[in-house]
Amino acid sequence: MKVRKKGLIITIIGIVVLIIFFLGFLHQKETSNKVHVVAKTTPTFFFHGWGSSYHAEEDMVKAAEHAGVTNDVIRINVTSKNKVIFHGKLKKNAKNPIIEVNFDDNKLAKASNYTTGYDTIGADYVNTALNAVTKKYHYHKVNIVAHSMGNLETAYYFKKYPNKLHVEHFVSIAGHYDGIIGMNDEPNELKLNKKTGKPNIMRSEYRGLLPLRKTFPRDTRVLNIYGNLEDGTSSDGDVGINSAKSLKYLVKNRAKSYQELMIKGKNAQHSKLHDNNEVNRAIIKFLWE
Repeated sequence: MKVRKKGLIITIIGIVVLIIFFLGFLHQKETSNKVHVVAKTTPTFFFHGWGSSYHAEEDMVKAAEHAGVTNDVIRINVTSKNKVIFHGKLKKNAKNPIIEVNFDDNKLAKASNYTTGYDTIGADYVNTALNAVTKKYHYHKVNIVAHSMGNLETAYYFKKYPNKLHVEHFVSIAGHYDGIIGMNDEPNELKLNKKTGKPNIMRSEYRGLLPLRKTFPRDTRVLNIYGNLEDGTSSDGDVGINSAKSLKYLVKNRAKSYQELMIKGKNAQHSKLHDNNEVNRAIIKFLWE
């Protein structure tokens, strides 16, 4: 009996030691994820893509929270009638606040076609979201992070409401500025001028953005992130690399700075880019370090 009791005690002690070691490891891992953050009051808006919702933004937002960027996150819902419903409240002088935006009309259902939809509807949804928050909390500058269709809505916002609001940073993730694979683009069909970035084909959604070459805000920094599955399609499965990179021709000569980041491999798939650790780190570094 004494031998069994002694063995039980040793087992319990061993388990306790393992738990302490594991908790210490988790704490060390969490601490190692922290970054040196510049504390600002500038809010960052996250816009999702076609047929999606604010859930597509959550991984990026959680990564920012875990990195110590902010503890102030709210969600707003933009209805199809351009009304805004707030979920949560930001503290006064909140540090690097984040706004997760959910668009009820996530397929631009009222539009006659998706190109005019960006201009006539999508841009207004972005404007409504920005207006509601900046007026409520008296912000004068914002950051924008967008995925997929959210990029086109944002780009047309820049076109339709030039210089209405100071956008410090714009992060574009998987933006189909000049075509979507299987819809109006094919793998390796679109070519870009190596020097200027000008595409050899300009689809309707791209032609509609050409005014940005003269109106894109000069005080906005741009980070253009796109995926490469490395499967021969030169795409993320939905958006060709050159369709995403065609943004350069529209904004490079006006933006305060312009950077590109290619994500490679299976996790560079279109819908996985908003749940990608490399993307998360790039966003945090670009916006807050």
